[in-house]
Amino acid sequence: MSARKVAIVTGSATGVGAAAAILLASKGCNVVINYTRSKDEAEATAAECRAKGAETIVYQGDVSDDDACRGMAKAAADKWGRIDYLINNAARTKFNPYPKLDGVSKQDFLDIYAVNVVGAYQMVRAVTPYMKKQGSGAIVNDSSIGGVTGIASSIPYAASKAALNLMTKSLAHVLAPEIRINTVVPGMIQTRWLKGGMGEEQYQAMLKSQGDQLPLKKVATAEDIAEVLVWFLESAHLITGESLIVDSGIHIGQLPPYSSGDSY
Repeated sequence: MSARKVAIVTGSATGVGAAAAILLASKGCNVVINYTRSKDEAEATAAECRAKGAETIVYQGDVSDDDACRGMAKAAADKWGRIDYLINNAARTKFNPYPKLDGVSKQDFLDIYAVNVVGAYQMVRAVTPYMKKQGSGAIVNDSSIGGVTGIASSIPYAASKAALNLMTKSLAHVLAPEIRINTVVPGMIQTRWLKGGMGEEQYQAMLKSQGDQLPLKKVATAEDIAEVLVWFLESAHLITGESLIVDSGIHIGQLPPYSSGDSY
């Protein structure tokens, strides 16, 4: 059995997943880098992890495929003899304006749920026997503020993230006491994924408007969210079934004009 802890990070070729994998490597973990299509980026992320002293597995597989989930867990256990951490970061959406109800189909819903909800469940199920056997483990799901506010890249995506948030609570009951499971709920994040979906002009406009509205005046980077994901894995020893909003405070709304004055 490896002396180093072992982490699986789904959807870790780029963005938040890559940042989390690299951070875990820097903290002494061996890491499974998972991708669906971005092979070159996954290999680059793995190289950064190895530069920090980690051993890696680069695993191609769509988490909507249960065989891929079980195969990923088995590959980690066969190589290192343990699985300590899982980050469910893989996600899928279809960018669609909300008023355009005909813009999403039944198949769009099924495809999005297959990754964002079913895929996360299948990954939890795949790693659970290994974590239970060794007597400990921690899982964190990467969700979205859209699952709380209902406002996201599309209605199916927001609904899937709401389902993920609630599923975390359900799983917390049955995974305890050996395994903790929690969810991080980010607001807007500066990622290639979001820019690709929105287009450069809309993306830059969104960054500016969000930055102006945020109480903390900062739009999160992938590294910002990775830090919270890894904190849940390493340090939140008495927390399970929790969903933590990480959005620079936008969910609390803005104060009305009279609240900023000295008198009412």
